[in-house]
Amino acid sequence: MAKVVGVFNTAHSPFCYMDPERWLEVRKSRSLREDVPLDDQEENLKKGQRIKDAFATLKSKLAEVNPDVLVVFGDDQLECFDFNNFPGFAVYVGEEFEGALSSRDNQMGRNAGGERPAVPKAKVKGHPQLAVGLLTGLMEHGFDPAFCMDMPKPERGIGHAILRPTESLTNFDIPVVPVLLNCYYAPQPTAARCYEFGKAIRDVIDNHPSDLRVAVVGSGGLWHTPGAKNAWLNEDFDREQLRFLEAGDIRGMAEHFDNYEIPSGDSSQYVGERGRGSTGMPGFGGPQGGTRETCNWIAAAGVIDGTRSTIVDYVPVYSSPVGAAFSYATDIS
Repeated sequence: MAKVVGVFNTAHSPFCYMDPERWLEVRKSRSLREDVPLDDQEENLKKGQRIKDAFATLKSKLAEVNPDVLVVFGDDQLECFDFNNFPGFAVYVGEEFEGALSSRDNQMGRNAGGERPAVPKAKVKGHPQLAVGLLTGLMEHGFDPAFCMDMPKPERGIGHAILRPTESLTNFDIPVVPVLLNCYYAPQPTAARCYEFGKAIRDVIDNHPSDLRVAVVGSGGLWHTPGAKNAWLNEDFDREQLRFLEAGDIRGMAEHFDNYEIPSGDSSQYVGERGRGSTGMPGFGGPQGGTRETCNWIAAAGVIDGTRSTIVDYVPVYSSPVGAAFSYATDIS
């Protein structure tokens, strides 16, 4: 039978890949709450190095468990789907896929000529055998995910939530199964549903008729509301999420997420009008916007519910703002 050999959770914010010397410059284009701290250049350089070190730690730990395949939980931000058809969960079952690399993040915006920079891309090998097993197994567990046999929008490819951790943690030498969650567009799956989704995937992997060594990755988060008005960073919320993760209490992590109530007047999470990045429909409890990428972590950690994770680092990047966090678990029970 297949075996889960590790779970790795990682931030994928553009600020994790951008030269930290540019953080202050980009901050000027953001609408931040007045109480968001301001780091100087020296502190930003230190935080940028911490992020690099955290990526290196995760990559090293992943290499140690030597997986045959990665299952990456990531959200889709209109790269594959749109409001014509947006599933809560989807599994990519194709032979290979393509997506943008992170190198454009250091340019963020348009070049000197006023044009958007070219998007460097990479091809990644899929793993149809495991992917189809996950798809059919999830259906037997009461989930009905969509599936993609080819890239729905070839010109866009698979989103950065899948490509960035693949780029950061591997040398593109390990097949990847993208598992896409709707984190951004209300009504999204609750954190509790994502937790149950992760538990179901563990059961499917454990019963898969192969000797595959499977590593799982949760991509994104933690707290961030990119591009929102009066954005801010709730470090207390993030640290409580990480406390549950470290203890292996993933049900508690999901409940803490779902029970969060957006304070009256917090415009950073306003989703009341339909637009390019908002359906205008109501969502369930918990933070909105990019912070819901934390559900990718909850799904991934749900795969090893009860197993403690090691928190590598939590780096508050105020220029975004984003809580960039990194964790791993390799002693799987």
